[in-house]
Amino acid sequence: MYRTVVNRILLSGGGRRLLRQPDLRTVISSSRFSTTTETQTIPNRPLNPPDSSSLSSSSTSFQTPPAAGDVPRHERKNPRAEYEGEQARVLQASLRHVLRLGWSEKAMIAGAKEVGISPSIVGSFPRKEAALVEFFMDDCLQRLIDRIDSGEELQNSTPSQCIYKLVRIRLEMQAPYISKWPQALSIQAHPLNVSTSFKQRAMLVDEIWHAAGDETSDLDWYVKRTVLGGIYSTTEIYMLTDSSPGSFPLPSRA
Repeated sequence: MYRTVVNRILLSGGGRRLLRQPDLRTVISSSRFSTTTETQTIPNRPLNPPDSSSLSSSSTSFQTPPAAGDVPRHERKNPRAEYEGEQARVLQASLRHVLRLGWSEKAMIAGAKEVGISPSIVGSFPRKEAALVEFFMDDCLQRLIDRIDSGEELQNSTPSQCIYKLVRIRLEMQAPYISKWPQALSIQAHPLNVSTSFKQRAMLVDEIWHAAGDETSDLDWYVKRTVLGGIYSTTEIYMLTDSSPGSFPLPSRA
């Protein structure tokens, strides 16, 4: 149907001649309340060919998604490498005070005191509570990567079994903090923190798909990670609503 409409627009006189395009060198100027027009002729000027460097730079602006396995695992950046020594010690110790004090500056001060560092170091974190939550997310990701590299739990697993096991392992890491996790989610949803939160979750699902042997590099690369991210987030929220003793939202599999 669209082809027929285009042919009718472009063809006139029974298809014997094409509609002519107006001369681009003629500029028609008209006033708002006048129907008269004046034509001006622009002298012919040679057009400079586009610079090859600009073409190459513009062509690189559209990149295909990175194929799984392009970056060897040993060359990937450790998620915990961004934290300096004393900061990492304070944040690691602060996690032990989260259940009592929540994801708060008070927990960070308690962590600093525990490791013998001045509480003033908390001022070096620009987004204090967010820094604590983000450190926990990075720490969990690194622990998950370590378990993936060990290969013990993924032997003889199909891709679906591998994804199931890794999602369960990752959610079990935050199960001890489940009573305080709604606060963590609210911190992650803050406009100043949402970009980092999205990046961390994207890295998580990407690692899981890498471990499952995903090698796609087309549109499926985005679809798979979007679907898995939705499944992970849905299960994470379900954990907050399940108050039965000793329960975990994912059923056991044989």
